[in-house]
Amino acid sequence: MKNTHSTSEPAQLPAAPPLLITGKNGTLGQAFQTLCQLRGLEAVCLSRAELDITDEAAIAQALRRYQPWAVINTAGYVRVDDAETDAARCYRENATGPALLAQACAAQDIPFLTFSSDLVFDGGQARAYLESDRAHPLNVYGHSKLLAEQAVLTRHPRALVVRTSAFFSAWDSHNFVHHALAAARSGQPFAAADNVAITPTYVPDLVNTALDLLLDAERGIWHLTNQGTYTWAELARLAVGTAGLDAACVVPRPLAAFGWAATRPHYSALSSQQGLLLPTVESGLHRYLADEQRLRTIEPIAALVA
Repeated sequence: MKNTHSTSEPAQLPAAPPLLITGKNGTLGQAFQTLCQLRGLEAVCLSRAELDITDEAAIAQALRRYQPWAVINTAGYVRVDDAETDAARCYRENATGPALLAQACAAQDIPFLTFSSDLVFDGGQARAYLESDRAHPLNVYGHSKLLAEQAVLTRHPRALVVRTSAFFSAWDSHNFVHHALAAARSGQPFAAADNVAITPTYVPDLVNTALDLLLDAERGIWHLTNQGTYTWAELARLAVGTAGLDAACVVPRPLAAFGWAATRPHYSALSSQQGLLLPTVESGLHRYLADEQRLRTIEPIAALVA
């Protein structure tokens, strides 16, 4: 009698379609990689060298190759002051690129998420900005982000655009909280603007909530920041004090004292008519410090193992 039982390896199920994430090496790109892994979400993360988001052919090739179920754009031009003299590149990377991604995703009915900024506002009102408030940027960077919002939602009406502000994370050093703590730990003074109000954002909260919105098929503009409005000087004092360090190192200065090329709004706090989905800034700072401690513990162990 013929044996009908196969002795070969069981057939492999096809891999689940991945998320496709641009901006692999940036703060948000790295955070999405980490949190997708922790949440068991298959993701392909591409750097600028691997995918130029301003190249239509490159975008089409990436969509064909990876067949993603959604695309998240974290790539873009981030140097707010340099943008004043490098406007063409800023507009290309912050407005043209997201618009091309949105158009390509819309053509294949692929959900799309991209990020914008509190700097689309001019600071002319006395309460936190909501999604429906009129945007009026004061600088090139903010204008590039507003153009991106408009182009993305025109080309892909089901796209998700998340505005955020002043984000911080222990996973990289390119943020205000890291620099404030580094100064306090080394006993150096740390100057911070005392007449500019913002809503700080803890990156893991931002990324987890943005993923939730994407999974829930939300669309349109959403404001995602932690709860609490602070001047930069107040945020520095809060971070330093929460770490148990001497907040006297924080030196308040008016915005004009920094001589920045790009005009900033004196008030760009964000709130949301969609609902306040993130916890408080204080909660974020406590978890930031816990993340820092874990990373300090992990790195020496990794060095020993290597």
